Amino acid sequence: MDKTVGIIGLGIMGGAIARNLVERGWRVIGFDTDAAKRAELAAADVTIADDVAHVTRDAPVIMTSLPTPAAVEKVAQAIASSGQPPRIVIELSTLALADKLRFETILKQAGHIALDCPLSGTGAQAKMRDLVVYASGDSAAIARCKELFSDFAKQSADLGAFGNGSRMKFVANHLVAIHNVATAEAMILAERAGLDPKLVVDMVGPGAGGSRMFQMRAPMMVEGVYEPATMKVSTWKKDMAIIAEFAEDVGCATPLFTLTQPVYTQAMAMGLGDQDTAAVFEVLKKTIISTPRS
Repeated sequence: MDKTVGIIGLGIMGGAIARNLVERGWRVIGFDTDAAKRAELAAADVTIADDVAHVTRDAPVIMTSLPTPAAVEKVAQAIASSGQPPRIVIELSTLALADKLRFETILKQAGHIALDCPLSGTGAQAKMRDLVVYASGDSAAIARCKELFSDFAKQSADLGAFGNGSRMKFVANHLVAIHNVATAEAMILAERAGLDPKLVVDMVGPGAGGSRMFQMRAPMMVEGVYEPATMKVSTWKKDMAIIAEFAEDVGCATPLFTLTQPVYTQAMAMGLGDQDTAAVFEVLKKTIISTPRS
């Protein structure tokens, strides 16, 4: 396989993936609308393109990691109108299914192959190649990208029809939402019980009650430091709205997930939108401590 790949969107995830691929011998051609991000990744030996058309010209495989449906559609249109031969275009973002399908349609009409490949993992996990790729779409194209995936993620799988990657991601994020709030509640319980919070992290995390979210977020709660964010509350609120819509569409009640939503809403109201989702600890701390014991 030609070890040249394009990455459009050099933010927390795209930037970390680009660095890892460069370290593993890939020629990475990147583009971002943010000049600071372009400069930062140029210093990490990423070849910075002038625009999306430039990336499409030089890279047979392109990955997109973008913040909004509008940005994703704009990039799809730019790739489609580039006049280049067929490219494999891997969409990594978390979006509603309708947005992913629009992306696929735009590219398919121009002769390109779109893959729906959202990622399980945070920005911190991306730095450590601790990601899972939920790949879906054309099986032959996914097979061609297996080496690429293995150089920035620990696991990938072909989940079948385009869109199944997103469906799997919604299920995973449903659990993340619950485990994050459950971690905050458990840490407050431990605090009320007079336990050393650092020992709680050390002893509960590896045990039966632990989770990846507990292991990642409980230490942040102990320190009370939620920046730099591995997942901003404001971005997470967007993802949760997508999951809620998905669950409603398939007719599945999600009582635990639904109970967590007001906690994230309150975090936004408290001005914590730019902080890590571990900041829900501050929401529960305020709520629980202000509730008198009976």
